[in-house]
Amino acid sequence: MEKHPGQKELNPRESELQKKLSQVKLLLLDVDGVLTDGQITYTDSGEQIKSFNSKDGLGLRLLMDSHIKVGIVTGRKSNALVHRCQNLGIDLIFDGISDKAAALAMITEQTKIIAPNIGFAGDDLIDLPAMIRTGVCFTVPDAPLEVKHHADMITSARGGHGAVREICEAILKAQSVWEQLLNKYLS
Repeated sequence: MEKHPGQKELNPRESELQKKLSQVKLLLLDVDGVLTDGQITYTDSGEQIKSFNSKDGLGLRLLMDSHIKVGIVTGRKSNALVHRCQNLGIDLIFDGISDKAAALAMITEQTKIIAPNIGFAGDDLIDLPAMIRTGVCFTVPDAPLEVKHHADMITSARGGHGAVREICEAILKAQSVWEQLLNKYLS
């Protein structure tokens, strides 16, 4: 990563994170607790209602526009998720998954992207088997300590409140495309 005038030196842990972020070609996301706040609301008819953050959505679009693939790996099936993914143009969806490590193996086979070039954002124990097998793993501040212990990056925002946007920006900055994207909006 290129150092700009006035930019502080990175400590070894930050430097290692930047290196990992710069190699991400695919970002995989859990849903409940990462893309949403983790609350699951049901209507009287049994339909699920989920709320998604629009800033997370723009972050994901910026990643995809920068040729970084995005995929979903979640334990729960939801029509709301399918609609959100269609809206964002995400077609790599693994829902109803109880073994996320097995899903990761299928994804690496399908996409031909190796694990060191994959980032995984999860917030609970079910996510750990996939998280620890990827190049860089992310979690949110209200994740259990066991998950935080294995995360390379813990967002300051909670799931459903901009955590995914933080992850997207970190990847884009490490890959030196953030300024170019920002300039597009300023011109």
